[in-house]
Amino acid sequence: MNTILRKSVLGIAGLAFTGGVFAGPVAAHAADTTHAVKPVSVSVQGDKLIPHGVQGAQSRIDLNDEQTKNVKAIIAATKKAGMDERAAVVSIATALQESKLENLGHLGDRNDHDSQGLFQQRPSSGWGTVEQITDPEYSTTAFLKGLKQVDGWQDMPLTKAAQTVQVSAYPDHYAQWEQQAADLVAEHWNK
Repeated sequence: MNTILRKSVLGIAGLAFTGGVFAGPVAAHAADTTHAVKPVSVSVQGDKLIPHGVQGAQSRIDLNDEQTKNVKAIIAATKKAGMDERAAVVSIATALQESKLENLGHLGDRNDHDSQGLFQQRPSSGWGTVEQITDPEYSTTAFLKGLKQVDGWQDMPLTKAAQTVQVSAYPDHYAQWEQQAADLVAEHWNK
């Protein structure tokens, strides 16, 4: 085996191992109610919701009334900010990853630093006060403000756009929620 090929194979194996070691549960406080769904590359409404198709295996959770209310709040804040359905998909997928769409308060030892709210934003990082970031409209608007500052966010994969705003330790985990986020936007955007 030539040196370049051997190094490539070893590099890929190392990345796979590292990904497995470091990819643990992001939200240890949340009950693991996810179930894997086979990847779907179907776009809804003429590529508006999923313009690049989904990346990798998709997860899905059943939503309770509070979570559905938070979906509607994210959509309303997105419309109020003058942004489109794709921005709502990115926002909802991000909130699904960060909090499972639960407006989380301080969780003590289970808390990631001082992260709170739907997007696990941190007062110490300048996202706002605790009261502000636990307000779904405010936290969504803050997330969207960050998204607007990402050049070309509309033309990049969801996980890259979300990661650029959130700066997560698990940057690829946002992708798993794209289909459910798109389905939720399709269901609630015109209500």
